[in-house]
Amino acid sequence: MVDSSSFVDYLTARAQENYAVKQAFIEQCLDEFAALTDMLTAVFESGRRLYICGNGGSAGDAQHLATELVVRLDATQKRDPLPAIALTTDTSILTATANDFGFDYIFSRQLEALGRPGDGLLVLSTSGVSSNLVHAVNTAHDLKMRVMGLLGKTGGEAAELADIAVVIPAESTQRIQETHLFCLHILCEILEERFAPSED
Repeated sequence: MVDSSSFVDYLTARAQENYAVKQAFIEQCLDEFAALTDMLTAVFESGRRLYICGNGGSAGDAQHLATELVVRLDATQKRDPLPAIALTTDTSILTATANDFGFDYIFSRQLEALGRPGDGLLVLSTSGVSSNLVHAVNTAHDLKMRVMGLLGKTGGEAAELADIAVVIPAESTQRIQETHLFCLHILCEILEERFAPSED
């Protein structure tokens, strides 16, 4: 039980865990993260769209990223919106697909309707093993989309199938999610620099 006398120790230990995971990410994942950033840049430079999906907390992160890309992260930015769609938001489509085809197809069915060659798919997952994400990755490949993963633990089947996978080297779901959010904010910062309007 965490009481007032142990709260500082508990909080300090969790903060140290958070720092350790981010340090491991810096030491082990920077090449993959740079490649993911470059691939996403290429999606937008070619006039294509990014689709984002995940389950649970990762669904929330998908929506968060789509918001920052379509609107902006930095309130001082004047860049054009970047076309990003979270596949986690339309409850009518999600529930109809789950009811008619099964939960495994809630993302892949949307990609079949919307995805085009050259578009991007970013899968967010703390494990990479969810079958609905694996179906989405396979559908994206069939459509000749560019497939990226921001994952955790071993990365699961999603890491094996993605064109580029960043796998956060940790086992704790919450520490992975915290590092995912860090990565998504850094990704947005870099894209806002790359797509900032020319000063000419």
